[in-house]
Amino acid sequence: MTRTSLNRLAAACLIGLTAPLTVVLATLATAGESQAAGPTAEELGRRVQQFYDSTKTFKASFTQTYTIKVQDVKKVSTGKVTFEKPGKMSWIYDAPNGNRVVSDGVTIKVYEKDNEQMFETPVKGSQYPAALAFLMGKGQLTKDFSLRLLDPAQMKFEGGYVLEGTPKEATPAYQKMLLYVDGQTNQVRRVLILDAQGNRNRFDFSSPVVNQPVGKTEFDFTPPPGTRVVRP
Repeated sequence: MTRTSLNRLAAACLIGLTAPLTVVLATLATAGESQAAGPTAEELGRRVQQFYDSTKTFKASFTQTYTIKVQDVKKVSTGKVTFEKPGKMSWIYDAPNGNRVVSDGVTIKVYEKDNEQMFETPVKGSQYPAALAFLMGKGQLTKDFSLRLLDPAQMKFEGGYVLEGTPKEATPAYQKMLLYVDGQTNQVRRVLILDAQGNRNRFDFSSPVVNQPVGKTEFDFTPPPGTRVVRP
């Protein structure tokens, strides 16, 4: 027991000599909880938002693990990702995957190498990837999601917090997202997106770099000749 806790216990006993023992114990327990308590879900959401609000660009390596529940199939891909405000992103998948996801802030292009096709969608009408909008300077965690903290030990995550977000406005794209937040920097080290079918789309970020210049062509992409382009 710390010196501060002992002093508070002594003060409680002197002030309330006639009070029941349960009151004194409750006073001590409350003091201990206040010392050990971490941020609330809303506070952590604000911290994460503030970090990404202060960044103009974000670059990292990523590992994507996509699990299809009904088929019990797991697909693992790696690559590089770049975000730039407002609304720009670039996902470059390593070989042999070769996929590409690009947004110039107006249009999102999703290129599938194996299928030789590319989907083009206006940013305003797209849900991809809605759960990562805050990384692109879009949306607000505390306004767009109902937040709660999960036990990081049960989630097998060390050195930070696990924040669950449920969108306040229902979307067919996903049901929940989990943010694995570094306790020192408030950076998101992992994002897990869960949909209604039980599929899991997980992104692990490593070697993050913020506020470095991005090449002018990073958010431009022209698919190979013969690619079928699908527009809404």
